[in-house]
Amino acid sequence: MLDRLPGSPSDDPFHRLAAAWLLSYGGHTQTAYRRDLTAWATWCQQMDVHPLAAQRFHVDAWVRHLTTTPQPRTGRSASAATIARRLSALSGFYDYGIHDASVLTHSPVASVRRPRVSDESQAIGLTADELRRLLAAAAAHSARTHALVALLTFCGLRISEALGADVRDYGHDHGHRVLKITRKGGKTARVPLPPPVVRAVDDYLDQLGEDLPGGRNSGPLLLAADGTTRYPYKSAYEQLRRLCRTAGLPAGVTPHSLRHSYATENLRLGAALQDVQDAMGHADPRTTRRYDRSQHNLDRSPNYLLAASLSPDGEGGG
Repeated sequence: MLDRLPGSPSDDPFHRLAAAWLLSYGGHTQTAYRRDLTAWATWCQQMDVHPLAAQRFHVDAWVRHLTTTPQPRTGRSASAATIARRLSALSGFYDYGIHDASVLTHSPVASVRRPRVSDESQAIGLTADELRRLLAAAAAHSARTHALVALLTFCGLRISEALGADVRDYGHDHGHRVLKITRKGGKTARVPLPPPVVRAVDDYLDQLGEDLPGGRNSGPLLLAADGTTRYPYKSAYEQLRRLCRTAGLPAGVTPHSLRHSYATENLRLGAALQDVQDAMGHADPRTTRRYDRSQHNLDRSPNYLLAASLSPDGEGGG
Protein backbone atom coordinates (compact mmCIF):
# COMPACT_ATOMS: atom_id res chain seq x y z
CA MET A 1 0.00 0.00 0.00
CA LEU A 2 2.90 2.37 0.69
CA ASP A 3 3.76 2.45 -3.00
CA ARG A 4 0.68 4.66 -3.55
CA LEU A 5 2.01 7.35 -1.21
CA PRO A 6 4.22 10.29 -2.24
CA GLY A 7 7.98 9.83 -2.01
CA SER A 8 10.32 6.94 -2.61
CA PRO A 9 10.61 3.61 -0.77
CA SER A 10 13.70 4.91 1.01
CA ASP A 11 11.74 7.75 2.65
CA ASP A 12 10.33 7.40 6.16
CA PRO A 13 6.75 6.07 5.84
CA PHE A 14 5.56 8.62 8.40
CA HIS A 15 6.76 11.46 6.20
CA ARG A 16 5.20 9.86 3.12
CA LEU A 17 1.85 9.42 4.84
CA ALA A 18 2.00 12.95 6.25
CA ALA A 19 2.70 14.36 2.78
CA ALA A 20 -0.29 12.50 1.35
CA TRP A 21 -2.62 13.66 4.13
CA LEU A 22 -1.52 17.29 3.89
CA LEU A 23 -2.28 17.42 0.17
CA SER A 24 -5.97 17.93 0.95
CA TYR A 25 -5.24 21.10 2.92
CA GLY A 26 -3.84 24.42 1.86
CA GLY A 27 -2.54 27.71 3.16
CA HIS A 28 -2.29 28.24 6.89
CA THR A 29 -4.25 25.11 7.77
CA GLN A 30 -1.64 22.98 6.04
CA THR A 31 1.15 24.93 7.75
CA ALA A 32 -0.43 24.49 11.18
CA TYR A 33 -1.03 20.76 10.66
CA ARG A 34 2.51 20.24 9.40
CA ARG A 35 3.81 21.98 12.52
CA ASP A 36 1.64 19.75 14.73
CA LEU A 37 2.89 16.58 13.03
CA THR A 38 6.48 17.76 13.33
CA ALA A 39 6.04 18.38 17.05
CA TRP A 40 4.52 14.92 17.49
CA ALA A 41 7.32 13.25 15.52
CA THR A 42 9.92 15.06 17.63
CA TRP A 43 8.24 13.84 20.80
CA CYS A 44 8.12 10.27 19.47
CA GLN A 45 11.82 10.43 18.69
CA GLN A 46 12.48 11.46 22.29
CA MET A 47 10.34 8.53 23.45
CA ASP A 48 12.29 6.20 21.11
CA VAL A 49 9.17 5.11 19.22
CA HIS A 50 8.24 5.51 15.56
CA PRO A 51 5.10 7.69 15.11
CA LEU A 52 3.32 4.92 13.20
CA ALA A 53 4.00 2.48 16.04
CA ALA A 54 2.95 4.82 18.86
CA GLN A 55 0.35 3.72 21.41
CA ARG A 56 -2.17 5.65 23.45
CA PHE A 57 0.15 6.03 26.43
CA HIS A 58 2.64 7.85 24.18
CA VAL A 59 -0.05 10.36 23.27
CA ASP A 60 -1.10 10.71 26.93
CA ALA A 61 2.51 11.40 27.88
CA TRP A 62 2.77 14.02 25.13
CA VAL A 63 -0.38 15.76 26.36
CA ARG A 64 1.02 15.80 29.90
CA HIS A 65 4.26 17.24 28.56
CA LEU A 66 2.43 19.99 26.66
CA THR A 67 0.34 20.81 29.71
CA THR A 68 3.24 21.13 32.15
CA THR A 69 6.26 22.25 30.12
CA PRO A 70 6.93 25.77 28.73
CA GLN A 71 6.77 25.68 24.95
CA PRO A 72 9.65 27.14 22.87
CA ARG A 73 7.51 29.64 20.94
CA THR A 74 5.63 31.13 23.91
CA GLY A 75 7.55 30.29 27.06
CA ARG A 76 4.28 29.01 28.55
CA SER A 77 2.65 25.60 28.73
CA ALA A 78 0.26 24.87 25.87
CA SER A 79 -3.33 26.03 26.31
CA ALA A 80 -6.29 23.67 26.25
CA ALA A 81 -7.24 25.04 22.82
CA THR A 82 -3.75 24.36 21.43
CA ILE A 83 -3.69 20.82 22.80
CA ALA A 84 -7.19 20.13 21.46
CA ARG A 85 -6.14 21.38 18.03
CA ARG A 86 -3.00 19.23 18.01
CA LEU A 87 -4.96 16.14 19.03
CA SER A 88 -7.50 16.92 16.32
CA ALA A 89 -4.69 17.10 13.76
CA LEU A 90 -3.24 13.79 14.93
CA SER A 91 -6.65 12.15 14.92
CA GLY A 92 -7.26 13.28 11.34
CA PHE A 93 -3.83 12.06 10.28
CA TYR A 94 -4.20 8.58 11.76
CA ASP A 95 -7.79 8.23 10.55
CA TYR A 96 -6.54 9.03 7.06
CA GLY A 97 -3.90 6.33 7.38
CA ILE A 98 -6.56 3.79 8.42
CA HIS A 99 -9.56 4.58 6.25
CA ASP A 100 -8.17 6.37 3.17
CA ALA A 101 -4.59 5.22 2.69
CA SER A 102 -5.24 1.76 4.22
CA VAL A 103 -1.71 1.54 5.61
CA LEU A 104 -2.53 1.63 9.35
CA THR A 105 -4.65 -0.61 11.57
CA HIS A 106 -5.06 1.56 14.67
CA SER A 107 -4.99 5.16 15.88
CA PRO A 108 -3.21 5.94 19.17
CA VAL A 109 -5.41 9.04 19.50
CA ALA A 110 -8.76 7.23 19.21
CA SER A 111 -9.57 7.11 22.93
CA VAL A 112 -7.46 9.97 24.22
CA ARG A 113 -9.45 12.45 26.30
CA ARG A 114 -9.52 15.91 24.77
CA PRO A 115 -9.11 18.89 27.11
CA ARG A 116 -12.19 21.00 27.57
CA VAL A 117 -11.77 24.32 25.81
CA SER A 118 -13.01 27.36 27.69
CA ASP A 119 -15.88 29.37 26.27
CA GLU A 120 -13.61 32.40 26.57
CA SER A 121 -10.53 32.84 24.41
CA GLN A 122 -7.26 33.27 26.27
CA ALA A 123 -5.88 35.77 23.77
CA ILE A 124 -5.03 39.21 25.11
CA GLY A 125 -7.62 41.83 24.23
CA LEU A 126 -7.23 45.61 24.14
CA THR A 127 -9.58 48.27 25.43
CA ALA A 128 -10.88 51.08 23.24
CA ASP A 129 -8.31 53.47 24.73
CA GLU A 130 -5.50 50.98 24.11
CA LEU A 131 -6.63 50.55 20.51
CA ARG A 132 -6.51 54.34 20.02
CA ARG A 133 -2.96 54.43 21.41
CA LEU A 134 -1.90 51.58 19.13
CA LEU A 135 -3.37 53.30 16.07
CA ALA A 136 -1.59 56.55 17.00
CA ALA A 137 1.74 54.73 17.38
CA ALA A 138 1.21 53.00 14.02
CA ALA A 139 0.42 56.29 12.28
CA ALA A 140 3.55 57.86 13.76
CA HIS A 141 5.70 54.94 12.60
CA SER A 142 4.92 54.61 8.89
CA ALA A 143 2.11 54.67 6.34
CA ARG A 144 2.40 50.92 5.75
CA THR A 145 2.22 50.10 9.44
CA HIS A 146 -0.76 52.41 9.86
CA ALA A 147 -2.58 50.76 6.96
CA LEU A 148 -1.99 47.27 8.38
CA VAL A 149 -3.04 48.12 11.93
CA ALA A 150 -6.11 49.98 10.65
CA LEU A 151 -7.20 46.95 8.63
CA LEU A 152 -6.78 44.65 11.63
CA THR A 153 -8.42 46.99 14.13
CA PHE A 154 -11.39 48.40 12.21
CA CYS A 155 -12.17 45.35 10.06
CA GLY A 156 -11.27 42.45 12.35
CA LEU A 157 -9.21 40.77 9.64
CA ARG A 158 -6.97 37.81 10.21
CA ILE A 159 -3.34 38.72 9.60
CA SER A 160 -3.30 36.28 6.66
CA GLU A 161 -6.28 38.07 5.10
CA ALA A 162 -4.65 41.49 5.35
CA LEU A 163 -1.22 40.44 4.13
CA GLY A 164 -2.63 38.24 1.37
CA ALA A 165 -4.55 41.05 -0.32
CA ASP A 166 -3.39 42.60 -3.59
CA VAL A 167 -3.81 46.14 -4.87
CA ARG A 168 -6.38 44.92 -7.40
CA ASP A 169 -8.50 43.66 -4.47
CA TYR A 170 -8.94 47.24 -3.24
CA GLY A 171 -11.95 48.71 -4.99
CA HIS A 172 -15.62 49.75 -4.90
CA ASP A 173 -18.88 47.90 -4.46
CA HIS A 174 -22.31 49.62 -4.38
CA GLY A 175 -20.92 52.86 -3.01
CA HIS A 176 -18.58 51.21 -0.51
CA ARG A 177 -14.82 51.08 -0.54
CA VAL A 178 -14.04 47.38 -0.17
CA LEU A 179 -11.17 44.95 0.06
CA LYS A 180 -11.55 41.45 -1.37
CA ILE A 181 -9.91 38.95 0.95
CA THR A 182 -9.43 35.19 1.07
CA ARG A 183 -10.89 33.60 4.19
CA LYS A 184 -9.85 30.36 5.85
CA GLY A 185 -10.77 27.48 3.60
CA GLY A 186 -10.21 29.53 0.45
CA LYS A 187 -13.54 31.40 0.42
CA THR A 188 -13.45 35.00 -0.74
CA ALA A 189 -15.30 37.92 0.81
CA ARG A 190 -15.65 41.65 0.20
CA VAL A 191 -15.01 43.65 3.36
CA PRO A 192 -16.35 47.22 3.56
CA LEU A 193 -13.71 49.67 4.71
CA PRO A 194 -14.65 52.55 7.04
CA PRO A 195 -13.19 56.01 6.34
CA PRO A 196 -10.18 55.72 8.71
CA VAL A 197 -9.05 52.58 6.90
CA VAL A 198 -9.59 54.10 3.45
CA ARG A 199 -7.51 57.13 4.43
CA ALA A 200 -4.73 54.93 5.82
CA VAL A 201 -4.61 52.69 2.74
CA ASP A 202 -4.82 55.63 0.33
CA ASP A 203 -2.03 57.47 2.16
CA TYR A 204 0.15 54.37 1.94
CA LEU A 205 -0.49 53.81 -1.77
CA ASP A 206 -0.01 57.52 -2.50
CA GLN A 207 3.38 57.46 -0.77
CA LEU A 208 4.45 54.52 -2.92
CA GLY A 209 3.66 56.57 -5.99
CA GLU A 210 5.63 55.56 -9.03
CA ASP A 211 7.60 53.00 -7.04
CA LEU A 212 4.62 50.62 -6.88
CA PRO A 213 5.39 47.74 -9.28
CA GLY A 214 2.97 47.84 -12.20
CA GLY A 215 1.14 50.86 -10.82
CA ARG A 216 -1.80 50.83 -8.39
CA ASN A 217 -3.53 47.92 -10.11
CA SER A 218 -1.13 45.05 -9.43
CA GLY A 219 1.13 43.53 -6.83
CA PRO A 220 0.67 42.97 -3.09
CA LEU A 221 -1.28 45.63 -1.23
CA LEU A 222 1.28 45.69 1.60
CA LEU A 223 4.87 45.44 0.42
CA ALA A 224 8.00 44.33 2.24
CA ALA A 225 10.90 46.71 2.80
CA ASP A 226 12.40 45.81 -0.58
CA GLY A 227 9.37 47.36 -2.28
CA THR A 228 8.68 44.35 -4.50
CA THR A 229 7.66 41.34 -2.36
CA ARG A 230 4.73 40.78 -0.01
CA TYR A 231 5.07 42.01 3.58
CA PRO A 232 6.05 38.85 5.53
CA TYR A 233 4.16 37.52 8.55
CA LYS A 234 7.20 37.50 10.81
CA SER A 235 7.92 41.16 10.12
CA ALA A 236 4.29 42.08 10.85
CA TYR A 237 4.32 40.23 14.17
CA GLU A 238 7.60 41.81 15.23
CA GLN A 239 6.44 45.27 14.19
CA LEU A 240 3.27 44.93 16.26
CA ARG A 241 5.32 43.97 19.32
CA ARG A 242 7.47 47.06 18.89
CA LEU A 243 4.41 49.26 18.49
CA CYS A 244 2.89 47.85 21.66
CA ARG A 245 6.03 48.70 23.61
CA THR A 246 5.97 52.22 22.17
CA ALA A 247 2.31 52.65 23.12
CA GLY A 248 2.80 51.17 26.59
CA LEU A 249 0.47 48.25 25.93
CA PRO A 250 0.50 44.82 27.62
CA ALA A 251 3.07 42.27 26.56
CA GLY A 252 1.85 39.36 24.48
CA VAL A 253 -0.38 41.29 22.07
CA THR A 254 -0.56 39.60 18.66
CA PRO A 255 -2.44 40.41 15.44
CA HIS A 256 -5.10 37.99 16.64
CA SER A 257 -5.56 40.13 19.75
CA LEU A 258 -6.86 42.93 17.52
CA ARG A 259 -9.42 40.51 16.07
CA HIS A 260 -10.64 39.71 19.56
CA SER A 261 -10.80 43.40 20.39
CA TYR A 262 -12.82 43.99 17.22
CA ALA A 263 -15.48 41.54 18.37
CA THR A 264 -15.55 42.80 21.95
CA GLU A 265 -15.84 46.48 21.07
CA ASN A 266 -18.46 45.99 18.37
CA LEU A 267 -20.68 43.89 20.63
CA ARG A 268 -20.17 46.36 23.47
CA LEU A 269 -21.33 49.16 21.17
CA GLY A 270 -24.53 47.26 20.35
CA ALA A 271 -23.71 45.55 17.05
CA ALA A 272 -25.82 42.44 16.44
CA LEU A 273 -24.01 39.17 17.08
CA GLN A 274 -24.98 37.87 13.64
CA ASP A 275 -23.52 40.96 11.95
CA VAL A 276 -20.23 40.60 13.84
CA GLN A 277 -20.19 36.88 13.04
CA ASP A 278 -20.63 37.60 9.32
CA ALA A 279 -18.01 40.34 9.38
CA MET A 280 -15.46 38.02 10.96
CA GLY A 281 -16.25 35.12 8.65
CA HIS A 282 -17.25 32.74 11.44
CA ALA A 283 -19.43 29.77 10.51
CA ASP A 284 -20.65 29.35 14.11
CA PRO A 285 -21.85 32.18 16.38
CA ARG A 286 -20.28 30.37 19.33
CA THR A 287 -16.88 31.15 17.86
CA THR A 288 -17.75 34.84 17.76
CA ARG A 289 -18.94 34.66 21.36
CA ARG A 290 -15.56 33.25 22.39
CA TYR A 291 -13.95 36.36 20.95
CA ASP A 292 -16.16 38.65 23.06
CA ARG A 293 -14.05 39.31 26.13
CA SER A 294 -16.85 41.18 27.90
CA GLN A 295 -19.52 38.52 27.44
CA HIS A 296 -19.98 38.16 31.20
CA ASN A 297 -20.09 41.91 31.88
CA LEU A 298 -22.96 42.45 34.34
CA ASP A 299 -23.63 45.91 32.87
CA ARG A 300 -24.90 44.18 29.73
CA SER A 301 -27.42 41.99 31.49
CA PRO A 302 -30.84 42.06 29.76
CA ASN A 303 -32.37 42.06 33.25
CA TYR A 304 -31.93 45.82 33.35
CA LEU A 305 -33.58 46.34 29.96
CA LEU A 306 -36.68 44.42 30.97
CA ALA A 307 -36.85 46.11 34.36
CA ALA A 308 -36.65 49.53 32.72
CA SER A 309 -39.44 48.58 30.32
CA LEU A 310 -41.82 47.19 32.94
CA SER A 311 -41.15 49.49 35.88
CA PRO A 312 -43.71 52.30 36.21
CA ASP A 313 -40.98 54.88 36.70
CA GLY A 314 -38.78 53.41 33.98
CA GLU A 315 -36.04 52.63 36.49
CA GLY A 316 -34.07 49.59 35.45
CA GLY A 317 -31.21 49.80 37.88
CA GLY A 318 -27.66 48.70 37.09
